[in-house]
Amino acid sequence: MTAKKKPEPEVVEMPGERKGTLKAIGGSMSDYWNNQLANDTIRTLRYFENSDAEVIKEQQRAAIQALIGIAPRDECEGMIAAQLLACHYASMECYRRAMLNSQTFEGRHENLSQANKLSRTYAVLLDALNGHRGKGQQKVTVEHVHVHEGGRAIVGNVEATGGGVAPKPKEQPHALGYAPGETMPSADPPRELVPVACDAEWSMPDARRKVAGRSSGE
Repeated sequence: MTAKKKPEPEVVEMPGERKGTLKAIGGSMSDYWNNQLANDTIRTLRYFENSDAEVIKEQQRAAIQALIGIAPRDECEGMIAAQLLACHYASMECYRRAMLNSQTFEGRHENLSQANKLSRTYAVLLDALNGHRGKGQQKVTVEHVHVHEGGRAIVGNVEATGGGVAPKPKEQPHALGYAPGETMPSADPPRELVPVACDAEWSMPDARRKVAGRSSGE
């Protein structure tokens, strides 16, 4: 008896949903998500008292254009982009409050401290976005080189950094090459050989010598 195959879930399409028209804003193929992300970002804006309606629209348009400039490619990047803008707006507000003429020393210190934390958070979010996009720097260090017959060995460390341009030959570290069959020149100059005769006679000093106070018969 064969098991019954479970029916695959149906994809329910929301009526009137546009497919990816606003993908440049939120990175999704669902414009419900893109609209929601844009509205959440706009709500993080601070509107000053008695702000003109046209000024508010310009602020909102600027926020949307910033999302488009970041160009999220999926929902994850869209969320990071929205948090980047929210963190930016919050840190700028703390900096603004810290610089008020009527601000107390404690208030200025607290606002600058919060702005510093927000700036660090911004840097972390930016690193996360670059890491998600595969822009992280990769560094490879070669410490051991195997030399095969007919090859050359490079003495020293060879480093390769991902995402960059290969350095020119004059910028690379000096390398020593070795090729089988080649004779390495010596640092000492060659010396001339001096012939020595094998049958030459040498005069030896007399082993018997006179000592003061002794006779010749002793």
